[in-house]
Amino acid sequence: YSSKDLHGIEYIDSYVFNQAEYIRFNSTVGKYVGYTEHGVKNAETWNKGSVLAQELGQLESVCKPHAAIFYSAVLDKTGEQG
Repeated sequence: YSSKDLHGIEYIDSYVFNQAEYIRFNSTVGKYVGYTEHGVKNAETWNKGSVLAQELGQLESVCKPHAAIFYSAVLDKTGEQG
């Protein structure tokens, strides 16, 4: 994201096994995407159930509040003399 109002913020939840990403949730896409055979199977299941609803809620309930705190604690102070 690139604005203080957090418009365009993106939540990504990646799952990695053996150094290979096999499934990812991206709030911009709005669903899970699998990158391996196992990941594709999981994505199909997770996109139909309550797991997807939980992930969709993370952007508003976790990401934006934490980003706002980070913004005010760090980014607003960038450039100030300390």
